[in-house]
Amino acid sequence: MTDSYVYAAARTPFGRFSGALAGVRPDDLAALAMRGVLAKAPAFDPAEIGDVVWGNVNGAGEDNRNVGRMAVLLAGLPTSVPATTVNRLCGSSLDAAIIASRAIETGDADIVMTGGVESMSRAPWVLPKPDRAYPAGNVTAVSTTLGWRLVNERMPKEWTVSLGEANEQLAERFPIPRQRQDEFAVRSHNLADAAWNAGFYDDLVVPVAVDGKGGTLDRDEGIRPGSTVDKLAALKPAFRPDGVITAGNASPLSDGASAVLLGSQAAAARIGTDPLARIAGRGVFALDPQMFGFAPVEAVNRALRSAGITWSDVSAVELNEAYAVQALACVDAWKIDPDTVNTKGGAIALGHPLGASGGRLLGTLAHRLKESGDRWGVAAMCIGVGQALAVVLENVTGTHR
Repeated sequence: MTDSYVYAAARTPFGRFSGALAGVRPDDLAALAMRGVLAKAPAFDPAEIGDVVWGNVNGAGEDNRNVGRMAVLLAGLPTSVPATTVNRLCGSSLDAAIIASRAIETGDADIVMTGGVESMSRAPWVLPKPDRAYPAGNVTAVSTTLGWRLVNERMPKEWTVSLGEANEQLAERFPIPRQRQDEFAVRSHNLADAAWNAGFYDDLVVPVAVDGKGGTLDRDEGIRPGSTVDKLAALKPAFRPDGVITAGNASPLSDGASAVLLGSQAAAARIGTDPLARIAGRGVFALDPQMFGFAPVEAVNRALRSAGITWSDVSAVELNEAYAVQALACVDAWKIDPDTVNTKGGAIALGHPLGASGGRLLGTLAHRLKESGDRWGVAAMCIGVGQALAVVLENVTGTHR
């Protein structure tokens, strides 16, 4: 067995639903991210990539089933580079990195490109096939953008509530009031804006051409500088008339792609750059589908045990902010310092293109550890239908604090 390492990470800016990236196909977004991460290792011959493991959730339209392979071809990589696409809903690109790390550790591959993509703007509508030929009645098209669709009637009703309703239930269970959620959301926007202004994302984000006249998107489109709790307090609840979840304290529908280059320690000479971090632990967990927002708690605990460390060793946490309430529920359960969490902003501000978010978390975490000099960090995310994933990174860029 050998260790697996993060060598480089890149992503596109994340665009708002129906925003600047809505005109860009998901396979093209994925190809941009692939080229972006390879640009960080200019001496590396991409023909040496042993495999590409790519995350994608919808897959029903221009994603074209195996968008990983499509993007390899569109990115101009050699046709000898294989690729697969994995789907663990919101955790897809983090799952891709986990799968790739295992392949490296077992010797099945030495260098693997991972990542993921989602265009929620371009997700198609689907029509179920009829039970018999030539039905006379109307047929309803179903959106594939987010959440349950074409639900099996055998599923218990409590499992198939909307993601928003599931998190309203989470807010009741703990409880976590509206104001605290809004405060967390404001923090996300302000930290994301500060990180961009400080140049943190300059080396991580690849601009995207957005029209035929030379326009580009070079910054995450959903950030709201100067957000305040008072402004968010004016928003109406989105899922219950008397609810606590609004468009302001939940992650938005988004478009974007991310890529992470993984390899063994011996691969450094061929990649032409030193690694950023070692993948030291992994964790997966599942519980009742409507409780998905709380699943990261045990997924991270398992990843920490796998790495042989405890929370007292961890200095940096990247937790996907699907909803403020679920992020707060996890932070409370871990009893950790909230100031270690998402210091460069989170998904409420940056966006959450489902298949791309795990790669964003992993790349951001590796760069946070490099910047701070801290040794240990955790990336984690909840996943619809009751699951969660977590990865522990160990900084290998120099002397640890």
